[in-house]
Amino acid sequence: MPISLAAVTTRTLELTPAWGSAPARLRATWRASLIALAVAVLFFVYWRESLSAAANSDSAASALQAWDMLHGNVLLHGWWMSDVSFYSTELPQYALLELVGGFGTWVVHVAAAMTYTLIVVLAALLAKGRSSGREGLARALLAAGIAMSPQVSGALIMLLGPDHTGTVVPVLAMWLYIDRARPSRFVPPVVCLLLTWIMVADSVVLFTGIVPLVAAGVGRAFRPHAERRHELSLAAAAVLAAGLGTLIPKVMVWLGGYQVYRFQTRTMPLARLPHDAWDMAQAVLELFGANEFEPHSPVEAVLVGLHVAGVMLALGALVVAVRRFFREDTILVPALAVSIVVALGAYLISIHSRNLASIREIVAVMPFGAVLAGRLLAVPLLTTSLAAWRRGPRLWLVPVAAVVVAGYLGAMVYGASRPAVPSANQGLATWLEQHGLRDGLAAYWEAGSVTLDTGGRVAVSGVITGRHGRVIGYNWETDLSEYDPSRHTATFVVTGGPAADVPLPGLDQAARRTFGAPDRVYRVQSYTVLVWTHNLLRDLR
Repeated sequence: MPISLAAVTTRTLELTPAWGSAPARLRATWRASLIALAVAVLFFVYWRESLSAAANSDSAASALQAWDMLHGNVLLHGWWMSDVSFYSTELPQYALLELVGGFGTWVVHVAAAMTYTLIVVLAALLAKGRSSGREGLARALLAAGIAMSPQVSGALIMLLGPDHTGTVVPVLAMWLYIDRARPSRFVPPVVCLLLTWIMVADSVVLFTGIVPLVAAGVGRAFRPHAERRHELSLAAAAVLAAGLGTLIPKVMVWLGGYQVYRFQTRTMPLARLPHDAWDMAQAVLELFGANEFEPHSPVEAVLVGLHVAGVMLALGALVVAVRRFFREDTILVPALAVSIVVALGAYLISIHSRNLASIREIVAVMPFGAVLAGRLLAVPLLTTSLAAWRRGPRLWLVPVAAVVVAGYLGAMVYGASRPAVPSANQGLATWLEQHGLRDGLAAYWEAGSVTLDTGGRVAVSGVITGRHGRVIGYNWETDLSEYDPSRHTATFVVTGGPAADVPLPGLDQAARRTFGAPDRVYRVQSYTVLVWTHNLLRDLR
């Protein structure tokens, strides 16, 4: 059958859109590939940097709890947790990793790298918002740039155990959902569900999600042309989530699940406010990797100094956000500003402000500040930079920005290049395993760490010294079944240890008073290992 010219022309026109869209699809593929590569590089860098810090008993507790859940104890019957449980956030993450690769210290470092990578990615997405093109890219890059370079110090608050850092991930996801979802009757129930899920695991979400959402929703509902119904419904969802998140752990106890250790909340005297304010300022600098007041090598001092730029951007964005509290179209920016202010205020008046190691309580301040900087300052900075570039190289903005970016990237490379260090008690763990000592007792900082270091081949349970100078079990990050003499046979007690780990004073004498004279005594590095031939758990109260 002959083919007419019209038919050929028609067929060609039909194919034209497909061929015309090929470059667009190619660009999208390249863009997705570059993003995936960047995320993979970030994960590798953070994993390497996490290895430069020693895993400890706090990290081990989460790994042990996840392992127990994985083996059927879903409600963690018999477990005493710390003041927060991480039950619905980090523990499922740890359990999934252990399902793939088993129980060991590797879980701590891989989970930390996963968590921090997600924080950077979510911060970039949240800063981008619904913007596209050059504006969206500038927002995302600025937020990611501030967040992507962890502190240079060896503390590694954000790249080791859970310590509230993992809670930032679902909180950022919740804010991202609020920002991207169009107002509808389905949004508040989903937000309530997310906040409840987080609240069960970590009550710090009161400061990072619930109180900010209530304050911003109620405060902004009375402005002209406000979406009153939507924002008030979000506030109501947050209040309901606070109640449910408080109730569910109590239901868990009633069902025979884990129990949470309850601290008596105390505030600091007002007379200490100036001193605590200075400590809080250092804590914020530490979070952004800019704490020059801690001792550093010359290279670290330069890298830390450049990180002050991130602090200044976050602070400037916070000021802008507060000024625009009632003028912002969406609730996100005002709510993040409230979150930062509330978190810092609570930290300032609490007992945590006197201890720089407690900055884990306010880890969300850094990514939230990065999001605000990207959201509010990226476009003005981009416009100013382009104008400066067109006017010539004499202006200082472009070279200064280049130096800061190079410093942030250099800090990441520097952190990743540091040598890996063994876990806090790896030497002790190896010695116990080599000498056939499989079940024993120790202070908290030695107990869980040794169990993790050996992959569970040596089980060490935490103990403290009681009122009458005898050894008793420690109801903190502990499975009470570990003290059951019908299930375990403890034959040794470890005392002493590195000074940095705060060994329990008087444990040696308490052990002798409780269990009698040991049959053998070993000196292992800075530890003392007391060994008996009978089951010590029978004498434990």
